[in-house]
Amino acid sequence: MSRAKTDWTFDGAWPFAPKRFDTAEGRIHYIDEGPRDGVPIVMVHGNPTWGYLYRRFIKAVTAQGFRAIVMDHLGFGRSDKPTRKSAYSIPSHADRCEALLESLDLNDAVVVMQDWGGPIGLTWAARHAERVAGLFILNTFFQRPTSKVPLPLVLHAFRTPIVGELLVKGAHAFVRRFLFQAGLNDPGCLSETDKTAYLAPHPTWSSRTGILAFPRQIPSGPKGPISDFVAIEGAKLTANFAEKPVKIVWPMKDVAFSLETLENMWIRFFPHADVRRVEQSGHFIQEDAHDIVIPELMDFINRLTSMPENRR
Repeated sequence: MSRAKTDWTFDGAWPFAPKRFDTAEGRIHYIDEGPRDGVPIVMVHGNPTWGYLYRRFIKAVTAQGFRAIVMDHLGFGRSDKPTRKSAYSIPSHADRCEALLESLDLNDAVVVMQDWGGPIGLTWAARHAERVAGLFILNTFFQRPTSKVPLPLVLHAFRTPIVGELLVKGAHAFVRRFLFQAGLNDPGCLSETDKTAYLAPHPTWSSRTGILAFPRQIPSGPKGPISDFVAIEGAKLTANFAEKPVKIVWPMKDVAFSLETLENMWIRFFPHADVRRVEQSGHFIQEDAHDIVIPELMDFINRLTSMPENRR
């Protein structure tokens, strides 16, 4: 019996036309919605989600005449899913994101990012600050840790050889246990259609290689390749956005990124940022608190576009 073909619109929740971008490691899927001359709003997801995370955001920004660009990282969503672990290094993800966004020749963009979308999407902003009007930062990181990083027990398990493979690639625990449960303040905010959409990209053991690669790259402290990477690129971001608009919307019940991360990695380096703390939200703030985050984003975009230097 053949497996039923996936309905990638998920009953109309994801009605966007797929686009493809070729890279050396595989094809990346992305969507590009709204008017070509609209202000580009680039939204970057983390682990283990895909562009579906921003479905409500896309509809909100395009309804106001802005342009929405959302990519699926290699190994996620409708992008290719190579089994080579080397394809999923953070610098490689960042380089592919940069290549895609540069191919679109964007200007006056607003970059929205969360989780691993920070190191990936902010690398493009740091390297091409002339193309970016402002940053809308959700819970993420982009600076070298100043001390040992405390990790939840479950992340230690994911990082453990064999155990991690069984949990993440076998039981699909990163999606079923973290995305659907521990990562949300209100697990009931996800409908059955939403769960289907998040399960669809990774139906097999081999397709989950990219999911497992992320927790195994979390910096454990100030030293290490990812700490070095974000230190170099983060320094560029700090210098280039010292006087540009920055908005931070932070979930206060995140089990992955603490209040200390907000204060030491963001407010410390961007003291001019406008900060909104969302009390009743877990890690996946786009799901838990979209009713708060989307109005904050729209207000940020509208204030940016009303500035004389940003008027088109």
